[in-house]
Amino acid sequence: MDPDFSGEAFRSQSKMKYILVTGGVISGIGKGIIASSVGTILKSCGLHVTSIKIDPYINIDAGTFSPYEHGEVFVLDDGGEVDLDLGNYERFLDIHLTKDNNLTTGKIYQYVINKERKGDYLGKTVQVVPHITDAIQEWVMRQALIPVDEDGLEPQVCVIELGGTVGDIESMPFIEAFRQFQFKVKRENFCNIHVSLVPQVICVHDVSSIYRVPLLLEEQGVVDYFLRRLDLPIERQPRKMLMKWKEMADRYDRLLETCSIALVGKYTKFSDSYASVIKALEHSALAINHKLEIKYIDSTDLEPSTLQEEPVRYHEAWQKLCSAHGVLVPGGFGVRGTEGKIQAIAWARKQKKPFLGVCLGMQLAVVEFARNVLGWQDANSTEFDPETSHPVVIDMPEHNPGQMGGTMRLGKRRTLFQTKNSVMRKLYGDPDYLEERHRHRFEVNPVLKKCLEDQGLKFVGQDVGGERMEIVELEDHPFFVGVQYHPEFLSRPIKPSPPYFGLLLASVGRLPHYLQKGCRLSPRQVSL
Repeated sequence: MDPDFSGEAFRSQSKMKYILVTGGVISGIGKGIIASSVGTILKSCGLHVTSIKIDPYINIDAGTFSPYEHGEVFVLDDGGEVDLDLGNYERFLDIHLTKDNNLTTGKIYQYVINKERKGDYLGKTVQVVPHITDAIQEWVMRQALIPVDEDGLEPQVCVIELGGTVGDIESMPFIEAFRQFQFKVKRENFCNIHVSLVPQVICVHDVSSIYRVPLLLEEQGVVDYFLRRLDLPIERQPRKMLMKWKEMADRYDRLLETCSIALVGKYTKFSDSYASVIKALEHSALAINHKLEIKYIDSTDLEPSTLQEEPVRYHEAWQKLCSAHGVLVPGGFGVRGTEGKIQAIAWARKQKKPFLGVCLGMQLAVVEFARNVLGWQDANSTEFDPETSHPVVIDMPEHNPGQMGGTMRLGKRRTLFQTKNSVMRKLYGDPDYLEERHRHRFEVNPVLKKCLEDQGLKFVGQDVGGERMEIVELEDHPFFVGVQYHPEFLSRPIKPSPPYFGLLLASVGRLPHYLQKGCRLSPRQVSL
């Protein structure tokens, strides 16, 4: 990223409004939700809003983080692997961010060091102040101008969340940078929201759902405050977007029926590992007017070895699986728990239970089918068994096994439908293609495609080159679908992800009726 500005860029900056959200001495108290809610309110006023998340850690990006330490790695259109808070921004504001909207200490230092190596500082001693702090300010000012809405218009407001706490040593360069920044952009263009546990002017008490936070802030006059403080060009008129948000929050509180989904995964003890998956399920459940019950199942508990070692855990896990309305196997890495996932997939296939496999979940669905239908007992992914005689899932050619970071197939990619006769095609609105975000190193072996399709496992979606299997559907099953991409990353509260929506519809028995009606819900079932 090159933060050198043209004259036109400087003129645009004079109109840009910045809202910085910081936290006190305790982390994890809701800075991300406050930042997202403020952005939602301002967008409902007709403004174009963008967001930047600053993470003070030294990692370049979130690509190699453990899910237990930082939660889910969120993937953007451009392949950026970023903090899960950017997923909140995209869902709340319905925008499309880039990897440069997530700024880390590692990125800034890498950028400044690269400039120093090229001689851009003309032999000067490179220091935190002014060189690092200046680079932070320039990065923010340039990224704030990048369009993030579908209409391609330049943002008017940039909401910046400074991660961590003010007491962290790692945060000091960023705090100093924004201390200087407020004078650079002038007071009327900058304000700071400090999220703390002490009583404050704008009080955010516990609410029934996060969808009520924007409404709570709006009711307390946060729009009027920003009008006075930042002189925003807001017209006094009913805000259609916020009205939809209120209708959605009201419907959420009135839900009576429940749909239960078994989430069979490896990181189920830490729900943030599946943050976007959970949100996508919530969006879809709300769209069909159902409460969502997620039954978290550690896939290792479903394996025969657990029956020998801890029979109580084994039977409890299987009881959860058998009592769920639908089964979801999300993405993941590593061999641990894969046999348990295959057991769950086999059960869903044989019992005609609605099933969705995402990324690794799709790959294991193909492995299970190859083993139990085609009779290839040693069928496996080369990730788990490099010596298998039936490698149904293989390493992609571009993957560099010697390096972990930045070596996956990442970002938004196009998938072409291969047939009109596809449940997934109908759920997407009958397009010729779709575009979804990817994050994987392995793929279904295209050489074995015909063997699998001859037995009823149809690859209805492939990449543009026709080499990668993207969507798989099983014939003669209520809903047995696998997708290589991660549809949860583009799910929105008012626009649920089609694969997850299909799983929820099938789980409550409404999918056939929905398809017969041309993929429209009845007035009683209709979403926003």
